[in-house]
Amino acid sequence: MPLPERPNLRHLRSQAQDLIDAGRAASVADAQFQVARQYGFASWPRLKAHLEALAGPDSIDMPLTPDSLIDSIIAFLAGHDGPTLEEVRRALRHELEMAGPAAVLTLHERLVSEPDWDYYPADPVASRVHHLLADRLVDPASGIEGLAHAREVAGRPVVLFANHLSYADANLIEILLRRGGATELADRLVAIAGPKVYSSRKRRFSSLCFGTIRTPQSSGLSTEEAAMPRRDVAQAARRSIQLAHERLRSGDALLVFAEGTRSRSRELQRLLSGAARYLDVEGTWILPVGITGTDALFPVDTEELHRVSVRLELGSPMQAAALRREAGGDRQRMMDAVGAAIAALLPAAYRGVYG
Repeated sequence: MPLPERPNLRHLRSQAQDLIDAGRAASVADAQFQVARQYGFASWPRLKAHLEALAGPDSIDMPLTPDSLIDSIIAFLAGHDGPTLEEVRRALRHELEMAGPAAVLTLHERLVSEPDWDYYPADPVASRVHHLLADRLVDPASGIEGLAHAREVAGRPVVLFANHLSYADANLIEILLRRGGATELADRLVAIAGPKVYSSRKRRFSSLCFGTIRTPQSSGLSTEEAAMPRRDVAQAARRSIQLAHERLRSGDALLVFAEGTRSRSRELQRLLSGAARYLDVEGTWILPVGITGTDALFPVDTEELHRVSVRLELGSPMQAAALRREAGGDRQRMMDAVGAAIAALLPAAYRGVYG
């Protein structure tokens, strides 16, 4: 069936709700999938991306040029004063000129490509821009504690488990690791990223600052941008875990936000038991990470970046095999032990269910 002449998401959401009300869909994810298939799309996210592309110049399909990239970044900094914005604009232009048109074209191709359940290495242009902005947005007073623990896991397969406050958490963890001198760990960082990270140009750009593995969001936590039928979720999750194990064996360090979604209250939510599957590679270590302040950089429901002071603390490493034995192989008990270790690194107001 073709789309209406002037389709809009509100109308399509209403169609999905009608399916639920009529008892023809068991969940929002199922209903949205049915609507997408009705109009010839493989999934709701693809239908949504198509409508966004029809909406105008902010679409992910619009050509990327140095000027358009600079303008998009400056728009995120709209709350800053004129001289600061002009200085940032000059610095960005210099970086892009140094990179050259071929590198910008490669970045564009990566931003507009259809995402799959795959591993995506860092893009050098995105990484340079990321660090340029961090120099101006992350207060010098920001700090990292527990650097000795980063040295303990040097060269070892390790999974960093952190609390999740902002879309920018992975970016700021990588920045503070480098500032603190933990470059060995920062250089091999690969973040496990949900579908929302790949749903728009701005989010995908941020994800290209380091390696990422795209993984589905838990069916119980997913929203319209990430909703998928349960069977597809299970298949994609198996693929993501397989890739994660390959990256660990190749020497990378995984960064996992095991709550499954950002905490809107700052309080740590219970970690998902399924995250323990990332620990199945022999010899894997666990590095707990507590982070505060990131939610102020890119607050929920806003479109501007703000200057922030961030605190990062690394906890004592744990051997995954020893934790598994102590938990009797129970994955939820394992992740609750990791959650308690993260909470111990956070102020009391952030500890949530592990307080």
